[in-house]
Amino acid sequence: MESIRYHLELTPEQLKITHTALRSLLDDFGHDESRIVDLILEVIAKLPDEHAIRAIRLGEEADARLGTGSEPSGPTLLPDPPGGGSPSAA
Repeated sequence: MESIRYHLELTPEQLKITHTALRSLLDDFGHDESRIVDLILEVIAKLPDEHAIRAIRLGEEADARLGTGSEPSGPTLLPDPPGGGSPSAA
């Protein structure tokens, strides 16, 4: 059975929130749920490193969007094409 892979486009702020949420989620699982912890760590490993995440400042992008009058767009979640290469990094 072929697994489905997704490409997820996030703004830097959305990426920081996602990273923070995954780190927080790790605290909710114990030793008896090691497979879930492993899955969370696999997702975190696909994100930029800790230093890049820390450099993202929440609020600055939102302030810039408000200044230009453009509406923030939500994340785009699309399946990668069947049989199409490697998974995309967020």
